[in-house]
Amino acid sequence: QVQVAESGGGLVQAGGSLRLSCAATGNIFSINAADWYRQTPGNQRELVASFRNGVSTDYVDSVKGRFTVSRGNTKNTVYLQMNSLKPEDTAVYYCRMGYWSGTYYYREYDYWGQGIQVTVSS
Repeated sequence: QVQVAESGGGLVQAGGSLRLSCAATGNIFSINAADWYRQTPGNQRELVASFRNGVSTDYVDSVKGRFTVSRGNTKNTVYLQMNSLKPEDTAVYYCRMGYWSGTYYYREYDYWGQGIQVTVSS
């Protein structure tokens, strides 16, 4: 089994930066992809950034040019560098890791973290 945990959230002023970390423990051989999502109260979870097979692939338009997803030295760690933060970036951020088929995560290899709060003050 795999456990996923986020860290690095907190409160920051608009224009500031934060780096979120996502670390997986356990059977990390079942991981070849990671995503960052975010969610605000009353809204659906939004895909922010995707990372596939060691290469960052896509970002939601609202964060392009400001957020960067990268992998650590081992494949069980993924980062989300968030620069030029805006109040509208305030949300709970979730990390998802698993085995990506090319179009979806295999259900038995699909792991989520508990989420971490990011608050950007104006």
